[in-house]
Order: sequence, then structure tokens, then C-alpha cells
Amino acid sequence: MKLILETTKKNKRIEDLFFIFVLMKKYILIFLLANFFNVTSFLSQGMESDDSFTIELGLPNSFVNKAFKSIMQGLVTVSPYYQYKLKNNLSFGAGLHYTYFAVNEFRVPSKVYGGMHTITGFVKVGHEKFWTDKIGTDFGVKLGYGQTIIATDALKENGVFYNRLNAPYVEPVVALVLVSDVASSFRFTVGYAFYGFSYRPWLIGVDSYLGYDAAELNKLSSFLTVGFGYTHYFNGKKSTSGDWE
Repeated sequence: MKLILETTKKNKRIEDLFFIFVLMKKYILIFLLANFFNVTSFLSQGMESDDSFTIELGLPNSFVNKAFKSIMQGLVTVSPYYQYKLKNNLSFGAGLHYTYFAVNEFRVPSKVYGGMHTITGFVKVGHEKFWTDKIGTDFGVKLGYGQTIIATDALKENGVFYNRLNAPYVEPVVALVLVSDVASSFRFTVGYAFYGFSYRPWLIGVDSYLGYDAAELNKLSSFLTVGFGYTHYFNGKKSTSGDWE
């Protein structure tokens, strides 16, 4: 019975990863089509804007590295950034990325309290396009480098105030943009982030592998984020004459 349950859980994780792969491949295909084909029928009512400021708020959900997925519970991710769009809809931006994962004290032998803070600076390259006066899309990749601070009561008991890790950060992101008025919009966002370090239980002060094999612990820390955002356009305007002034 135990073997059947473990096999079922493993198959479920494979199905989840396959779903994510299919989803990302779908958005990448849309991104390529948007770059190579000019859908003129949609542009007649589009909105134009050169530069903007966006803040995104989301809920991270860890994947791949089993120890990271089991022990760390994602609570929040915040990303404020500035973005500039060219006339061909290519966009370039820069900003900050912050996440907080709390230790799930019920997934370790003895309760451990604390969490993992990560802050990175990043640049973003993407494609932002308004298909109508109310709907747009924003596809891109955030690339950065940052610092992770892990602080728990278990570490302090061992005489370690915190563990610090420096690592690169990569996150493909997609967003559905809903325009509120000429100067603002709201967005639904999905991103899949990779941190350039492998999560291991002893980073939080647990002196054990907790049953995870070395190959599993060597996998990169990654997580899926689903969230919402708000964008302010500094010089937004409609591309053709309309109700907005």
C-alpha cells in the first residue's frame, strides 16, 4: 500500500510538471507569433505608452527540489519595476524582486521557526502589446542576481545568526493586462522563477538529509508564482482618436 501511494504521488508530480511545461511552451509560442506577425486588425483601437511603473504581488509555490517543496512554504513575492517600450513593442525594464518562504515546522523532525528572505535586482526583456483599448499582453524574462538570507531559531541555537547565499535569478513571466484608463491598468501574472542554488535541510539548521537523496537535493530551487499587478503609464495615450484625452 505504501509503495502504491508513493507511486501515485510521484505520478502526480510528473503530471504537474508536464502541465507547467505545456503551459510555458504555449506562452512562448504566442510570444514568437506576436513578434513575427503584425495583426493589424487589432491595432486600430490599441493603446500606446512609452514608459511605465509596475508593482506585482503574488503567491509563490515551490517545485522540483523535493526538500524545498516540502519544507518551505511560500507566502509572498513582490516585484516593483520600471519598463520602457519601443515602437515595435519590445520592452526593457529594471527593478527589484523579493520573496519570503516560511519554514513549515510540521515537515521537520523537531519544530523549526523562521524563514527565507530573497531580494534581487533584475533587468527585464520582453514584448508588451495592446490588442484593443482594454486588453494587452506582456511576455518577458527577468534576469538578475541577488542575496538570500535564511534565519531560524535552530540556526541561532547552533550559534549561527543566519545563512547567506548569493545566486543568480531567472524568471520567465506572462501577464494579461486589463486597461483601467489612459494612465493605469491591472494585470494577472504568472511566472516561474529559478534561484541559482540548491536547497538543503541544513540551511535552516537541521543536521540531517531527512530522507532525501543527494541527487534530489542538488536540484535548483524553483517556484511558480501566480499573482496580480498594477501599472501606471507616465504618458499613456490611445493610438487612434477615441474617448480618452
